[in-house]
Amino acid sequence: MVSQAGGKHILITGGSRGIGRACAIMAGQRGWSVGVNYAGNEKAALETVQAVQKAGGRGIAIRGDVAREADVIAMFDATEKAFGKLDALINNAGIVGPKQAFADYSFERMQRMFEINVLGAYLCAREAARRMAKPRGGKGGSIVNMSSIASRLGAAGEYVDYAGSKGAVDTMTIGLARELAPDGIRVNAIRPGLIDTEIHASGGQPDRAARLGATTPMGRAGTADEVAEAAIWLIENGSDYLTASLIDVAGGR
Repeated sequence: MVSQAGGKHILITGGSRGIGRACAIMAGQRGWSVGVNYAGNEKAALETVQAVQKAGGRGIAIRGDVAREADVIAMFDATEKAFGKLDALINNAGIVGPKQAFADYSFERMQRMFEINVLGAYLCAREAARRMAKPRGGKGGSIVNMSSIASRLGAAGEYVDYAGSKGAVDTMTIGLARELAPDGIRVNAIRPGLIDTEIHASGGQPDRAARLGATTPMGRAGTADEVAEAAIWLIENGSDYLTASLIDVAGGR
């Protein structure tokens, strides 16, 4: 069923898989028009768009590297050309490296980690602020940054660089929320814990969520849909007075 959120427009970075895909489909269920950004897997992005449309929303797939300013501007342009002015951004695109001792990290690993997870998140948030701020002609709106519980746990012995990059996202969230509130923009972050998505396999540990999820207070890994529920709540009217918040979706970890 399409809800009263119909007619609203969102861009979701890294929207073709995992948490981003779950957010896109759930937004579609609530009648949103969704720009699904992806880096390279066009097939997965198109499948996500089809799922959004089947759920009751509208969708387009937009290729782009969030660490490239020109790509970021182009993906926002494409979303607004297709649907109209943006109401929300789910700033979700991110990468993780393989489990490795910090002393063995290569420069290239750390550079790409911070390009995508920090610079990319900042570029996308900046572009959203430029387009959604009421003093700049926007409608106001909501930015949801996808952080990680690693930002407060540190990920020792696994990927301290990833944890640090998400710490930067947390700090950006608090600062932007306070700066942009007068412009009609709310900014919050979600910090997922052990969520059963493909990101663990990309870091070389496909069984990580199930293995470590069993050690959480709730005794299991979370699902992408459980994270999406929180993200979609943050872009809809029920969270109108919420900004500068870091919400852990981590099973008590």
